[in-house]
Amino acid sequence: MLSKDKIARINELSKRSKSTGLTKSEEKEQQALRKEYIQTFRKSFKNQLHSVKVVDEEGNDVTPQALKDSKQKKNGGFTH
Repeated sequence: MLSKDKIARINELSKRSKSTGLTKSEEKEQQALRKEYIQTFRKSFKNQLHSVKVVDEEGNDVTPQALKDSKQKKNGGFTH
């Protein structure tokens, strides 16, 4: 998770870019912060997906094979 300070800075730069514009260094900072935010979001989302197990009405595991493979890869080839 990104710190509150970094999120506040992202929001501040976004507002300023819409109103007065940003300097070149602020644009670079904004790009770097956005990149970090997206990487953090993706990592968090993947972790959430790895905790999902899909079951049908009869209780059968119908988790998509791609997700099973991803979980197995994350766990070093071991399944739970």
